[in-house]
Amino acid sequence: MEAIEFINNYNSYLEEISQVIKPELQTILGELKEIDPHDLIKPEGYFNSESHAKGYVWSLFLRKMNNM
Repeated sequence: MEAIEFINNYNSYLEEISQVIKPELQTILGELKEIDPHDLIKPEGYFNSESHAKGYVWSLFLRKMNNM
């Protein structure tokens, strides 16, 4: 998956997370929604698959959750 595809899908990945987490964790998603996905991947960057990209977004969520 190329960088532009990840950037275009970033909000949908956050929406997927939103559907399976407790309401009290929604504030973390709010923080992630404020991040510009262009800042997360370089234009020449890529992910091996969509699963890899989703895993990356989940890891961002889990890191923020652990820092709460």
